Amino acid sequence: MEPGMLRARKIRLEEYLSLLGKIISEWKTPVIRAPGGVVVDEDLGVYTALREFGVRYIPVVDDAGEAGGEVPLDLLDPFHEVRGGGARVYDSVVDLVSRDLPTPLVKLKSLSRGDVRVWAKLEWYHPFSLSIKDRVAWYMLHRLLEEEGNPRKLYEASSTNTGMALVGLGNYHGVKVRVYLPSTAQRCVDYVFQAMGAEARRESTPITIGMLNKVLIEASRDGAIVLNQFENDYNFLVHLRYTAKEADYQLMSMGVRPSAVVAGLGTSGHFSALSFYFKHRYGRVKTIGVQPAQGSSIPGLRRIETGVKWLHSVEADEVVDVTLEEALKGVLHVARGDGIMPGFSSGAVAYALMKLVENGSLSGDVIVVFPDHGLKYVELLEGLLAEKCVEEAPQSWHQPYA
Repeated sequence: MEPGMLRARKIRLEEYLSLLGKIISEWKTPVIRAPGGVVVDEDLGVYTALREFGVRYIPVVDDAGEAGGEVPLDLLDPFHEVRGGGARVYDSVVDLVSRDLPTPLVKLKSLSRGDVRVWAKLEWYHPFSLSIKDRVAWYMLHRLLEEEGNPRKLYEASSTNTGMALVGLGNYHGVKVRVYLPSTAQRCVDYVFQAMGAEARRESTPITIGMLNKVLIEASRDGAIVLNQFENDYNFLVHLRYTAKEADYQLMSMGVRPSAVVAGLGTSGHFSALSFYFKHRYGRVKTIGVQPAQGSSIPGLRRIETGVKWLHSVEADEVVDVTLEEALKGVLHVARGDGIMPGFSSGAVAYALMKLVENGSLSGDVIVVFPDHGLKYVELLEGLLAEKCVEEAPQSWHQPYA
């Protein structure tokens, strides 16, 4: 039975997350009891786990009595939303952002070395913000529209990308959006928001989450909704349902099983979801987060101590510190080796990976997530490249590939 055909009481993420982990680990699920199409309370956790994981079908018996049997997950078509295909023609831009999947996964020669093969998930293949944040903005708003209807106004604190995505989606749905930007956001983005017809307010704090209390107070005063990417569990769930499963499906199509995942820490949504998925799916997969070094600011990344909700619900093997200058080296190394120029959070991930490879911490097939493209950071590139001469990678990475 399709999930939408059943009725069930809503429960919180923490009430079913461990059950979802068990289902992914065992790759099978108990049958749900749903007499008259209503899920019994005892099975709410399993039902919600399956629904949020995005299976096509739910195994159901129309009986409130003793539950029986288990079903392999493959019979429920868990990858149906991420297979892609077809002519890529869509009825709307909302269909485009929600169905133009999976985003590309490409092996990078600039980062692959010896027995390490690096597969980069290119998340700038999204229409609104040209970043991974389209996923988050779309899913938070999609679930709000589904559960509560159209809001009149949305307020959101964003370093840029989530704000851009919400403005684009808001324009489509006829919802006014106000974006609160930190002092560290590039000045040029003000004109982008202006061109999109959005209201952008630049605050004095350098950290996006530092604006959150003000945003909540002003939204309450003005009757606006704050989706709140920092606390909204759909930030985590969208990456579990889509980003993680996409990467797994794509590697499976190549006959490859990942040995590690390296990704940046911002709100912690995508890193935490990938860590949760791959550790439960395959067991011995290293998951390594990347954060700005103390005293350094990298667009889209922040340190654990500033508050990252979902990281504390998953297992991570290591967190690597990277400076802004090192992130630039990562950007340049990939740009000059593979011809694509990722953004600075991607550059930080690339540099962290190079350090991990050098010290022998990685082997096999490694997934890295590149959240956005470097062309969005021309202002920052101009400042950094004009100020100093930057060598694009550690000296040993200039040697020929093995």
